[in-house]
Amino acid sequence: MRAYKIVSFSVVILLITVVFAGAVPAAAQYDTMQYRYNAAHTGDYSPVAGSVPSNGQLLWNYTITGYEGYVDSSPAVANGVVYVGSYDNNLYALNATTGAKLWNYTTGGSVQSSPAVANGVVYVGSYDNNLYALNATTGTMLWSFTTGGGVYSSPAVANGVVYVGSWDFNGDVYALNATTGAEVWDYMTGSNEGGSPAVANGMVYVGQGSNLYALNATTGAKVWNYGTQAPTSSPAVANGVVYVGTQNSPQRLPTFYALNATTGAQVWSYPTGAPGPSVQSSPAVANGMVYVGGDDGNLYALNATTGTMLWSFTTQALVTSSPAVANGVVYVGSDDNNLYAIGNRTTTLTATAPSTASVNQNFTINGTLSGSTFALAGATLTLQRSTDNVTFTNVSTNVTNTTGGYAFSKNESAAGTYYYRAAYAGNASYNNATSNVVKVSVTAPATTGNLLLNTHLVSTTTGSPPKIVTTYTFSGQLMTTSWTPVANAAITLQSSADKVHWSAFASPVKTNAQGAYTFKGTLKPGSYYFRTFFAGTSSTGPTASRIVRVVLSLNGSSSVSTVVA
Repeated sequence: MRAYKIVSFSVVILLITVVFAGAVPAAAQYDTMQYRYNAAHTGDYSPVAGSVPSNGQLLWNYTITGYEGYVDSSPAVANGVVYVGSYDNNLYALNATTGAKLWNYTTGGSVQSSPAVANGVVYVGSYDNNLYALNATTGTMLWSFTTGGGVYSSPAVANGVVYVGSWDFNGDVYALNATTGAEVWDYMTGSNEGGSPAVANGMVYVGQGSNLYALNATTGAKVWNYGTQAPTSSPAVANGVVYVGTQNSPQRLPTFYALNATTGAQVWSYPTGAPGPSVQSSPAVANGMVYVGGDDGNLYALNATTGTMLWSFTTQALVTSSPAVANGVVYVGSDDNNLYAIGNRTTTLTATAPSTASVNQNFTINGTLSGSTFALAGATLTLQRSTDNVTFTNVSTNVTNTTGGYAFSKNESAAGTYYYRAAYAGNASYNNATSNVVKVSVTAPATTGNLLLNTHLVSTTTGSPPKIVTTYTFSGQLMTTSWTPVANAAITLQSSADKVHWSAFASPVKTNAQGAYTFKGTLKPGSYYFRTFFAGTSSTGPTASRIVRVVLSLNGSSSVSTVVA
């Protein structure tokens, strides 16, 4: 039969000096992680909290099979591993990125205690009255310590000492010397303790009965108390504010409170859903957000300053586990037998393209879209184009294949430099993303040597006195290097005396559909160099024909020769 956390209880703090005697693995430096990270119980695993999630997206979940698979234990995150207990009597070690199980250790009772990790050892309590020390890498038991009751309390580790609470019905809050165990002070509240105390800035904050108390950490004297509906979560202290959850009362819903840490004045409150037993989950505070579970099955993300709900994530049962924040992910357990990892599913979008292409030549822009470690299939992408690498416009869309790949086919009708990128708008599960920018230099195809020139001269005698007139016909064809005709192109007939300085000899003509052109006119006696010239367009490069030499005599005789330029 499950014992709910809303039952009031107290803890007697036990002091256990750890004599390792070679039991601790001689491994590399380990993070030291304990219940909600620090004495202030913020749950913010600084300095590795990372960018906290802006919405409640599920990264993965680990399901504990069996009837008693509730996850009330608060996870501890260290060295890429999540450690969490369950009502099925096990402590689990899971890969923090994927949720894959690394190992589990079975105790003789439910594991509601939240584990602590220090120097390669995991410390965790069990309902079987034992505190266990396990190898953090393998799960092998190093030692166990038997107490006088079930160990629900979460151990704390400092300077070779483990601090842990045992189920007892003593009604005091104790401060004990960490070295000797001697009592420094105790504060009599007249009722049983409802959660673990938080220590910050010389104050101890603890829920007792229907009050949250602020005690002087040195003397135990009460500084203030705030009357609530019986605090049922352990308080967290951050940035001068105390955050704590309470149970339901006939007058009010289960409510989460933010109180001024110095005066106890209420800053704000937030009711966690429909009427229910209580807010048993202890909060985590990180980067301006507060995360807390509710008995209505939700994990809430609240603005730490105003109490405004930013998002919520719904499970299928009570969320009594206290969340932990590490590397931009919130880890929390639920009584639906799952441990959840919630965060922003980051998306990665890549793009590649050829660096050069010709006008009207098809080229491909391709890449992949992935979310976290998974390829995103069936996602709609937009190809964006720019000529200045500043202003991009949408030009086409495509859908990723089963491996997250995509390909856009593109061509440009004019020479120039073009910039492309792919964009993904995102959805409820994955963030939007924009790929890297790829640059493609588009050039006009070369046509040098493919402008053909033929000559035809006819000399006739006309008039009185007789006059010799020579008629010329220059014809040719404009082709690309792939021998494709270039139609409607302006061709100029040029002449030169030295094959260096060229000037127009006749008005330009246009090529026909086959790229053909013709010049006709008359020539006076003399020596000439001729060529035809095409200045090019945005889609076709400039070129000139071969050079021909024409020599005409006074008596009408002529000669034509090809000159290599």
